[in-house]
Amino acid sequence: MKPASLRLGLVGPLPPPNGGMAMQLQQLAGLLGHEDIGVDLVQTNPPYRPAIVRHVKGLRAIFLLVPYLWRVWRMAGRVDVIHLMANSGWSWQLYAAPVIWLGWLRKTPVIVNYRGGAAREYLAASGAWVKPSLEKATCLVVPSGFLQQVFSDFGVASSVIPNIIDPDIFHPAPAPVARAHFTIVITRNLEAIYGLDTAIRAVAIVREAVSDVKLKIAGSGPQREELQALVDALGLGDTVVFLGRLGRAEVVDLYHNADVMLNPTRVDNMPNSVLEAMACGLPVVSTNVGGVPYIVRDGETALLVPPDDAGRMAQAVLDLHRDKFRREALASNGLREVAQYYWSEVRLKWLNLYGECGARV
Repeated sequence: MKPASLRLGLVGPLPPPNGGMAMQLQQLAGLLGHEDIGVDLVQTNPPYRPAIVRHVKGLRAIFLLVPYLWRVWRMAGRVDVIHLMANSGWSWQLYAAPVIWLGWLRKTPVIVNYRGGAAREYLAASGAWVKPSLEKATCLVVPSGFLQQVFSDFGVASSVIPNIIDPDIFHPAPAPVARAHFTIVITRNLEAIYGLDTAIRAVAIVREAVSDVKLKIAGSGPQREELQALVDALGLGDTVVFLGRLGRAEVVDLYHNADVMLNPTRVDNMPNSVLEAMACGLPVVSTNVGGVPYIVRDGETALLVPPDDAGRMAQAVLDLHRDKFRREALASNGLREVAQYYWSEVRLKWLNLYGECGARV
């Protein structure tokens, strides 16, 4: 089946919030629209209607899931192929597995595009529930060699198609930006798995040597008050700024006005934030967890440190503060490396897969 004659179903979350999966789905839908592919999108996180039901646990599940399943059933009868964005935990059970089974019942091929950074833990605990659904899917696609290895360890084959970075949005600053402070930025949600407490402690160490350092954190989440208390306890009130959740253009502006991007996470798969920072010409310091070592090379395209090690994290930042040429080398190497994630490089992988799956019907 030629991609131009194919009708595609997309299933997954959309912003807000601006999580990695949601942003990838929104971006993919827009790019496929330019390929003259008919796209039928079913959102897994639509607003509650009526809004009042969101405060009633049992009721909100019914008001969300019943319409969702009905929309998926109808979509499966209209499209040639379904591209399903999937994650671990309850998200898999409630939103992913039903799509696979409904597609199987309607004889519509389903591509499972799995993106969960905690895949190993989830498969170890719930593989008996996940595998029967995966067996009904047409194929499994993951965005990184890291996740491909995880699934292989559990006897599940997958292929790799990486995340997409749009260079029309994420690109280097057109001209050097003068800054009054050495600025570190983080663009992760304020959740425990992302290790922002370690980053704040690292910045406290950095400030002992660099008085004009600033840490700007873009994101929201349940740890906001806890992290603010840590900032206050360390006397960093004039150093750390919580910006809240930013839009894409605001994130690009943040990267253009920074010296280093810090990714202090404890769990990760293929963080878009790291790739987007690299595409903006920003040197990256990241923990070496999960799939991060699969997308960057330590000392060449980023600096990698162990998780929960504020001292090593601070030393990496200080090394970049002291060595402008190393910052420039990391930025230049990272910019070349990230080109493989541009739509111009990734598009044929998706278009060919859609065509192959559509031809199997």
